Amino acid sequence: MAHVGLIVNPSAGRDIRRLTGGASVVDNYAKRRVAECVLGGLTIVGDPPSVAVMPDRVGIASHAVEEAPAELDVESVDMTVEETAADTRRAAERFRDDADVVVVLGGDGTSRDVAMRVGDVPIVPVSTGTNNVVPMPVDGTVAGAAAAVVAAGLVDREAVTYRHGRIDVRADDVSGETRLSGLATVGITDRPFVGTRAIIDPSELLGGVVSRAHPSDIGLPSVAGCIEPVAPEASGGAALRLGPPDATARSVRAVLAPGVTTTIGITEHAPLDAGASATFDVVDGVIGADGEREVELADATVTMTLTDDGPRLVDVDATLEAAAEAGILIEER
Repeated sequence: MAHVGLIVNPSAGRDIRRLTGGASVVDNYAKRRVAECVLGGLTIVGDPPSVAVMPDRVGIASHAVEEAPAELDVESVDMTVEETAADTRRAAERFRDDADVVVVLGGDGTSRDVAMRVGDVPIVPVSTGTNNVVPMPVDGTVAGAAAAVVAAGLVDREAVTYRHGRIDVRADDVSGETRLSGLATVGITDRPFVGTRAIIDPSELLGGVVSRAHPSDIGLPSVAGCIEPVAPEASGGAALRLGPPDATARSVRAVLAPGVTTTIGITEHAPLDAGASATFDVVDGVIGADGEREVELADATVTMTLTDDGPRLVDVDATLEAAAEAGILIEER
């Protein structure tokens, strides 16, 4: 029997950007409803997969188990709950060995935590976070339906999934070497502290590297996309160096954060092939990955390397189109 993992991050979509910008508040009731829809979507195939749900302390997982459609075998993963990102990473590690597909409800940070631990298991990232570049704004039922089709092997997995890029970072500063990774973007700000983690002030941004770019994205991918779009499944990306709009030769109007559009000065925009690196010297600042500040630096050299070896994502539309073309969704009487 096919097996699907379901990860719902209770903390996603609840950071300071819902106060300082226009980010939507995705409360736990809404996530519970989306999770219900995912489970409903899994019943689209004749032999639905079994499901394991990451546990939590706010009742999302327990509700999913209790209210699941009768034809689904749903259980909660037996694991320690810390109410931190470690829960997501731990669940992803469990699903790495026994899941055919993982559905993830959260934002870019949640998708990154899953991607770094789930291996080659295809992911269906559903947007319920604050910063949502990688997660898709797709109905939970549709996401569940696509997950079921892929998990059951009813379509060619290679044809309906794609490899997303990744940005690997090595930072050498006075404290030693630090490594981290991002999916859509890694940026540098000139503020010397992590603080609330959210990046909302354009004057803070010094630059960074993106693995994808489009004007309809958020943050640095939106900035880069105003110059040259890069599709999520495309190889490579771009490096950006930014400056004050009134001191640079060109600037763009971009979506910096939910509810925030602003003018960003462009000092340099350089396309990067997979395997290529960009280096930044940071006197006093912070590295941010996928819209969240992560690591404080002082007198640092930061090297960002693009790789095509990121997570495998499910193309929901392509999956259901392939299922329809193959007659999988048709019943003859």
